[in-house]
Amino acid sequence: MRRLIEVSRPVLWVNTIGTTVIGMWLAGELWTWSIVPILLWVSFPFNLLIYGINDIYDQDTDSDNDRKGGYGGAKIKPHETKMIGWGVIATNVPFFAYFALTLPPAAVAWMAAYALFFWQYSATPLRLKGRPILDSVSNADYAFPLVFVPLALGVSPVWAAALGLMAWSLAKHVYDAIQDIDEDAAAGIITTAVKFGIKGSLLWSGGWWIVATVLFALVNIPVAVANAALAGWLVLAQWRRPDIATARKLYRYSVAFPYVAGGVAGVQLVTGLVLGVYPNS
Repeated sequence: MRRLIEVSRPVLWVNTIGTTVIGMWLAGELWTWSIVPILLWVSFPFNLLIYGINDIYDQDTDSDNDRKGGYGGAKIKPHETKMIGWGVIATNVPFFAYFALTLPPAAVAWMAAYALFFWQYSATPLRLKGRPILDSVSNADYAFPLVFVPLALGVSPVWAAALGLMAWSLAKHVYDAIQDIDEDAAAGIITTAVKFGIKGSLLWSGGWWIVATVLFALVNIPVAVANAALAGWLVLAQWRRPDIATARKLYRYSVAFPYVAGGVAGVQLVTGLVLGVYPNS
């Protein structure tokens, strides 16, 4: 179990737990016990699905990647593949069954898409990771909790927030993939970052972060400002020194990005719910 938790990259759970909580707040709930099964699912089980499958299919490139083996991802051994595969099944299938029986069909459909695209990002037959542009687009998945959580709670999603986070996720995926350009290219994996190169990837990421900022501004100006400031700094810092070493140094700040932006959004949402600014059942 300790090894499976390590493979699930707990430092990155914020990407699924944080969006789920914000989805609840955007639905007008400060807290509801009905969110607990979803929160449990998007913590260890779903992150094991994302990163466990990724580690199984990326063993060749990970073995030569100095970044792997720490918080950036596990280096698994061939004999661990079966353990991880069964771990993914055992921890996720019961949740899918429960959700199918208890939640509205629209919410379940978005949840299924959430899992499907993350699975096929790494796994065959689609292996979206090796398909330029599609690898980035598939990472819009990270925003799906802003859609399926409100639907699960019986309200309409805030689409500007959901679409903004989808655009943000497209940008961040390619930005973070810059540091793996050499290893991916050597293994014949043509990601968007490999295809575009460092500066081309920065233009792609910067463009989508601009789109995200505009959409966030339709919902909340402070979040849009925080997003623009952080994204602008990350892109500019990498542009000034367009090399892999700089990309790896900046990765820690990219990891912190959702904590900071989510904190700016979360403090305001919670304050608004407590003060009655937003509807709260």
